[in-house]
Amino acid sequence: MEDQAKRKGIEPKTTSEQENADLAYNSLKRQELESENKKLKNDLNELRKAIADRASKNSSSNELQDGYNLLLGQLKAANEELDVRKEEVLILRSQIVTAALQKEKETTNHIETNNLPEWTNSKKPIDKEEALRSYHGLCESKKLLEAQLQSQARKHEDELEAFRTQIELLKDDIEKKQEMLNHTMSLSPEAQVEYSVQQEITRLTNDNLDLKELVEKLEKNERKLKKQLRIYMKKVQELEAASQSTTAKPEMTRQVTVQRREKDFEGMLEYYKEDEALLVKTLITDMKPHAVSATVPCLPAYILFMCIRHADYINDDQKVHSLLTSTINAIKKVLKKNNDDFEMTSFWLANTSRLLHCLKQYSGDEAFMTQNTAKQNEHCLKNFDLAEYRQVLSDLSIQIYQQLIKVAEHVMQPMIVSAMLESESIPSLAGVKPMGYRNRSSSMDKDEEGPGSYTLEALIRQLGQFHGVMGEHGLDPEIAGQVVRQLFYSINAVTLNNLLLRKDVCSWSTGMQLRYNISQMEEWLRGKNLHQSGAVVNMEPVIQAAQLLQVKKKTSQDAEAICSQCTALTMLQIVKILNLYTPLNEFEERVTVSFIRNIQNRLQERNDVPMLLVDTKHTFPVLFPYTPSALSLETLHIPANLSLHFLTRV
Repeated sequence: MEDQAKRKGIEPKTTSEQENADLAYNSLKRQELESENKKLKNDLNELRKAIADRASKNSSSNELQDGYNLLLGQLKAANEELDVRKEEVLILRSQIVTAALQKEKETTNHIETNNLPEWTNSKKPIDKEEALRSYHGLCESKKLLEAQLQSQARKHEDELEAFRTQIELLKDDIEKKQEMLNHTMSLSPEAQVEYSVQQEITRLTNDNLDLKELVEKLEKNERKLKKQLRIYMKKVQELEAASQSTTAKPEMTRQVTVQRREKDFEGMLEYYKEDEALLVKTLITDMKPHAVSATVPCLPAYILFMCIRHADYINDDQKVHSLLTSTINAIKKVLKKNNDDFEMTSFWLANTSRLLHCLKQYSGDEAFMTQNTAKQNEHCLKNFDLAEYRQVLSDLSIQIYQQLIKVAEHVMQPMIVSAMLESESIPSLAGVKPMGYRNRSSSMDKDEEGPGSYTLEALIRQLGQFHGVMGEHGLDPEIAGQVVRQLFYSINAVTLNNLLLRKDVCSWSTGMQLRYNISQMEEWLRGKNLHQSGAVVNMEPVIQAAQLLQVKKKTSQDAEAICSQCTALTMLQIVKILNLYTPLNEFEERVTVSFIRNIQNRLQERNDVPMLLVDTKHTFPVLFPYTPSALSLETLHIPANLSLHFLTRV
């Protein structure tokens, strides 16, 4: 028992020794921090004094001196506040240490005075444990205060660093202004004025750029808030509608079916400005003609115009301008990418011309409203005049038309000579060829004979395919008729030029074959209701050349008949054909030189243009007659396969 009492008596002494060691360590640490803090204060005072001397020597403006004094005052106030905090911390630490020592002495005296049986048999908590808990609490408080002191020191260092940075910036600014002042003083008075004006302009420009950035940020924030407001308004309306439907429900004795009334749409489509790129990409960039083949012709044009109508309805000129500009640029890019695709070119010619007609039909101009219904007149644009964009779309339509002609001519070019001059569409003339020339081609189609041989049927099928594609895309019949007229001109030019350059085809049998082929093409025009398009008139030179190959060429009466009939051919062309004419056999005579001279003498009075070959690159000017649509915009249906779910019908 005595040994146990001795060991327990030694434990408080060991604990007190450990606490004394901790106190000694903490005091040393505190002394180090205080010495480091004094060193920082000395460095700060030296830096402050150096800057003050420099500022007093080089200060060029009262404004900089005032700014420096203000910064110095703030630094001094921060240092004073830091000193007060440090004094408070030291006072608290001294009070805590004094209380801990006093508590330790009381605990030790109490343990020594009490005898062993009393504290071993006591059922109450031992005073020693309470003292230890108190001491540990004081240690924790001491650590907390040290942590606060360290944080204050770090904060003080950060503030010092910030002040040093500001001082460096002020020094740089002072040096720059000093250099500017020295440079200005060295200039003449006029140059000084000019230099100061330039500096002011630079400053104002920078301020203007900063303000512009601020305005852009505010506008972006405004758009975001407007979008959120619209979303919240829709939610509020839905909640109100739901609450109204659930509030009052009268009791009914029998079940009643509620009929939903169809909402009246105004023929507009709403979209958010952020979805404009997706709209253009879906309707133009990624659009394939077969995707809308089963819908209303020119559906993309109608959808785009309905979006334009909504932008006009909300009086958003930027939205109208952005959508139309993006549409025109996207169409140009698609056509550039598909510059050899007749189907794609025809599709966008139809849609561009239809969008142009819609801008006219709903412009509000009385000249374009004569054929509108009352509902269509209600759908006219309210706020904007898009006449300038109509002109841009008209120019774009002309470019697309010219590209369409170029693509079609490129496809037909290798077919014309073989189909018109070489294929034997009349079986009875298969063996009738000029003397000295063998049979150059037979009545074979491209698919049977290869890429170098085409029949008249193949050429007519190609024309029919072109016409069918244009009709399927909803291209105006007047524009399609002009396309056919231009293609017939190309057929005439290529056929006549080859006839004028090849002796083997200048014969009576070729004239008969050529006349038959032209009659088949005229029959195709009547079947497609295109006989009024002017295509037959463009074939008149070839028709007269075929007649020239078939008529008699002996007497002066024959010469007079030729001159009166061949009005679409020039004198050079007539003489060239007569010179190239080849008899079928030995019984047919060649055209005499005297007959040709007789023809030349008779044609001298014509004053023709001295032209032998026909210009194959000539293009007739295209006209886009105004053709309003009878479609009501509010009845237009958008198929789901277009993925235009972000559009809202209004």
